[in-house]
Amino acid sequence: MSDQRVYNFAAGPSVLPLSVLERAGSEITNYRGSGMSVMEMSHRSKVFMDIFQETQDKLRRLMNIPQNYRILFLQTGASGQFSAIPLNLIGKTGRADYAVTGNFSSLAYQEAKKYGQISLACDTGHRNHCYIPRQEELKLDKDASYFYYCANNTIYGTEWDYVPDTGDVPLVCDMSSDILSLPVDVSKFGIIYAGAQKNMAPAGLTVVIIKDGLAGHELPFTPLMMNYQTMIDKDSMYNTPPCWCIYMLGLTLEWVEENGGLAGMEELKWKRANMLYNTLEHSRLFQLHADKGSRSGMNVTFRTGDEALDAKFVQEAAAAGFVNLKGHRKVGGMRASIYNAMPVEGVEKLCDFIRKFEKAN
Repeated sequence: MSDQRVYNFAAGPSVLPLSVLERAGSEITNYRGSGMSVMEMSHRSKVFMDIFQETQDKLRRLMNIPQNYRILFLQTGASGQFSAIPLNLIGKTGRADYAVTGNFSSLAYQEAKKYGQISLACDTGHRNHCYIPRQEELKLDKDASYFYYCANNTIYGTEWDYVPDTGDVPLVCDMSSDILSLPVDVSKFGIIYAGAQKNMAPAGLTVVIIKDGLAGHELPFTPLMMNYQTMIDKDSMYNTPPCWCIYMLGLTLEWVEENGGLAGMEELKWKRANMLYNTLEHSRLFQLHADKGSRSGMNVTFRTGDEALDAKFVQEAAAAGFVNLKGHRKVGGMRASIYNAMPVEGVEKLCDFIRKFEKAN
């Protein structure tokens, strides 16, 4: 790690693997002898089409995505999918189930209500989203067109530790903040989607993995750029895709493969998270927001209970090289986002800093 780099605990856009950044830097003016940057080349050129196909192939291999699923590289941002999902899927019965366990699933729920009859399968807001409901607590509609949930809640620091069982109702999952951090059985899902800026690539790319048969039933007023069937037919290239982000995703996927694949990422995820949770659990100064059993391996939320002391912690941490630790305004306190690219030593050093701060205060 170079002397100038800090430990970046931002929730997103977030830390990228240093070797990926260095590789991109070395290729930025002349990609593989093409004489130009990936940022400059036509998305229809052979050299970019190779990057595009290699990146799709790597993702399919790493996530073990079955052949009856399409991989789309889109530009809507994860928030654009809040609209695209009901527009494309709700036409089947006009109804859908939403599990609201945090900010982004709440926004998705509000958006979906414009397009059909939306039922709450659960809402953990009464306890400030500090827990994940169990399977038996979910209120399920067997005639729903789909069931929607967000796997990891960045703001509140909770993560689903199981895949909901919804019978024949297709599962739609926002995996923006924990994709590539653990092996996933893709065949259990109708749609998995993720904004790239947490674990995959820079902001600007949204990956959608969709099962064959779900597209093609969109509502008649679905915007062209939100129509899954259009994007499948054009292999994500109806217009210019986010070329640089797709290239960066390809480099990140290589890095994941070289570091043990998704099983390797999961091992590192809990090594980092458990170290941090253990430090905070043994603290007399800090409290954790999320309940045990619902805690995220990606975003650790904590506070002292004193806003001035929280602010002091964030300020002193930044001076010590631990940046972007301020919690979201909805929760306050602190949040350490420890995505795949966060080195274990970054969390070790943060734990040391937490202990020193506690002693001094």
